[in-house]
Amino acid sequence: MRIFPLITALTVVVALYMLVMERSALLSFAGVVTEANAQTEEPAQPRVKVLAMRSVAQQVDSSVVLRGRTEAPRSVEVRSETSGLVISEPLRRGARVEAGDPLCQVAPGVRQAALDEARARLAEAEINFRAAEGLREGGFASETRLVSARAALQAAQAGLDRAVEDMARLVMHAPFDGLLETDTAELGSLLQPGGLCATLIQLDPMKLVGFATELQVARLAEGAPAGARLAGGREVVGQVSFIARSADPQTRTFRVEVTVPNPDNSIRDGQSADILIQAEGRKGHLIPASALTLNDAGALGLRLVDDAGHVSFAPATVLRDTDQGIWLADLPEEIGAIIVGQEFTREGAVVDVTWRDTVPAAEETAQ
Repeated sequence: MRIFPLITALTVVVALYMLVMERSALLSFAGVVTEANAQTEEPAQPRVKVLAMRSVAQQVDSSVVLRGRTEAPRSVEVRSETSGLVISEPLRRGARVEAGDPLCQVAPGVRQAALDEARARLAEAEINFRAAEGLREGGFASETRLVSARAALQAAQAGLDRAVEDMARLVMHAPFDGLLETDTAELGSLLQPGGLCATLIQLDPMKLVGFATELQVARLAEGAPAGARLAGGREVVGQVSFIARSADPQTRTFRVEVTVPNPDNSIRDGQSADILIQAEGRKGHLIPASALTLNDAGALGLRLVDDAGHVSFAPATVLRDTDQGIWLADLPEEIGAIIVGQEFTREGAVVDVTWRDTVPAAEETAQ
């Protein structure tokens, strides 16, 4: 059997088929590029063009904003310690009083007579004690009599002290400088022990009270400068005077107090206030707000690019929003931030980058 002529014929048939029917594939396999192959070959995918800016971290003054209210530093209800009819003319609400000024006075009644009696008993006890002491020295009285006379003298002195104290309770005085928030007790009204004479508040200096979260309170310190804008638009300046060490069990926030001067008492108790407290500065980058984007996990940050065009994502923390842009922290010391085209690329991609400091203003605007 002649097998070689059959193999030769089969080889020729395959070669003719490849040359005629699969000529392009054969030439491509051989590395030969023809005009037809060049026309049918798909072009390379173009890179996304982006605009980026270089930035070096700078020191940024940071602040904490709290929503709060004004609160009078001192407020007290002056109440009676005894009973009786009021014999003083009432002071009207809003009146200024100083510490020690009389607010309400109660009729003495029989208390004056009790005071006179206590004084007389004291005088009698002093005479009896001196007599017993003289007799004891002369040997005509026992030690027991002297001790009894001394006890009577001390009891008389205690009775006089009680009577004096009862007389002092007839007049109720202002405990500190302030303003009357209510009228004092009306003339002729009957006050019982615990009865209200007047409500007194102090407004200078005024306290601004806000509540800070756990993250905010870590950045605050007592004595830090602070300011506030009241509901009416007025702006005041003071400093932090108190930061709570214990959180509110319901809200998990910490009480923060700011003291501001109020010499004319124009700031009222209970006004709403937006409090701005200076906090420790941090390093940040000033970036256009439009450059912010989200990654696939929903984290807020920037898409960064290097000189070779490799894209990466960096989460960032917003420090402050200004007219020139937004200050971002928790980024590397030096960055290349994509500010135009960041939404058309992704982490790990390679882009065609143009740096903002090398682009004419008109070209940048067009992009």
